[in-house]
Amino acid sequence: MTDTDADGSRDHENDSSAREDLEWTDPDTFASALERADTREKGHSFEDFAEGDVIEHEPGLRLTRWGNELWTSQTLNHDPAYWRADVARDRGFDEPPIHPDYLLAATLGCTVEDLSEKGGYFLGRTNVRFPADVVAPGTDLRVESEVLTTKGSNSRPDYGIVTWATRGYDARTGNTCCTYERTNMIPRRERLETDGGGVDTDGDGRSPDANHSVSALPETFVTPEGTAFEDFEAALETAEDRDTVVAYRHERGRTMDDVTVATLPLSTLNTAKQHHNANAMADAPSGGIVAYGDVTRSTALGHARSDERTHREVGFEDERFHAFVTPGDTVYCFTRVLETSRETTTANERAGTVRFQHVAFNQSDEPVYSGIRTAEILTRDD
Repeated sequence: MTDTDADGSRDHENDSSAREDLEWTDPDTFASALERADTREKGHSFEDFAEGDVIEHEPGLRLTRWGNELWTSQTLNHDPAYWRADVARDRGFDEPPIHPDYLLAATLGCTVEDLSEKGGYFLGRTNVRFPADVVAPGTDLRVESEVLTTKGSNSRPDYGIVTWATRGYDARTGNTCCTYERTNMIPRRERLETDGGGVDTDGDGRSPDANHSVSALPETFVTPEGTAFEDFEAALETAEDRDTVVAYRHERGRTMDDVTVATLPLSTLNTAKQHHNANAMADAPSGGIVAYGDVTRSTALGHARSDERTHREVGFEDERFHAFVTPGDTVYCFTRVLETSRETTTANERAGTVRFQHVAFNQSDEPVYSGIRTAEILTRDD
């Protein structure tokens, strides 16, 4: 018992002695200490964002060959131009460059602590561009984001909706490497708990295409005969003016494991708890930790690229994440060819431009990601 002076004051010397003898790791004592201790929070709430704010993200990230090969190997993006020096030189590169999927994931990863670490639904991303033709290993990535819009959510009053324009730069040269616009639900300060999953919503929790009728599907599906630009061009010509669509699925699948769910996002500085903290996610609607959306996306695109002669990624539009992907789920890909053009952004005579729609889906045939992709595809006579 603590001694008390005649005037009722505590004997601080004895208090100090008692604290020195305190067994902090005694389970009951430690549980009581945790209840009394404040938590120093990470991340920002909806109220912290104002339109026009520009946020410089620290510390940034060095894009390494190791990180590049880890990402591309685990997402099945096995284009040899990103691995082998001889193939890279044949494509016009001095050395194997940084893969655009790794670049995009690293750019977003650097923003998570400042923008979305508190969780909230990833509603979509668009206007993804890669202004730099080549980003080399060893590039120090500097990232900044501008708050474009903030608004409330009618369907989820404990959240707000924020859209940011994010830009990744080469810290040495100042050249722009990657840009995009991202929209997230962000928890308001009154309620900080959220599952942080990647569910697409249009305000009522349903997919925007939930009411689309199956009867509207074309009667015939056409698959390109090969992987070159001319094969996609010919397939579209075959489907022209008929009840036909150029659409097909890819055989490969990739089951999400510890590396894809936790290692890859953490290697890009993505600190969101939903990818690595099973305890924090135990009571979330997803039932546990979930995969980083860019891992899901890159894995599906890796499947698609294995069936085409990809030369260069141009950009992406209308990317959405429709459902949770959790450890043990398997990611597949479905592709629709939208249009082709002989023109390219780099005036490359060895390639043509193709617009695709890609839909990633799981082992239950449920869509988990979709997006419109524009890429340069090599011709047969390359």
